[in-house]
Amino acid sequence: MQLHRLFHTGAVTSLVLLGAWLLAWEIVVAPLHPGGSLLALKALPLLLPLRGVIKRDLYTLQWSSMVILIYFIEGVVRAWSDQSELSRLMALGEALLVCAYFVFALLYLRPYKKKAQQLAKELLDKVKVPHD
Repeated sequence: MQLHRLFHTGAVTSLVLLGAWLLAWEIVVAPLHPGGSLLALKALPLLLPLRGVIKRDLYTLQWSSMVILIYFIEGVVRAWSDQSELSRLMALGEALLVCAYFVFALLYLRPYKKKAQQLAKELLDKVKVPHD
């Protein structure tokens, strides 16, 4: 159970850090325009799943682990294409934080997924109808 708590804490922490990372990147560290850019708003959608992730809502953890891959794509593309070395490093950091969230979320969900599969199998075994 201690590992399970660690996976949840890792998911929450990586999601919060990702939001802070994106804000820092686009406002302070390496903004596209001096003084910051509107790209900082890309951190706002990360607030949508935050409450559910904190509350350990399985459905939220499931859909957010898929949606967050959009941020992975952005990080990889910008790591490859941005001109600024600092911006490329921030993009790699974004991709790594997304990977951390993805892994922690999946590890947290794993026992629930196994239990659901077990229950579904038991239910199917009970309702099997012999074929004529």
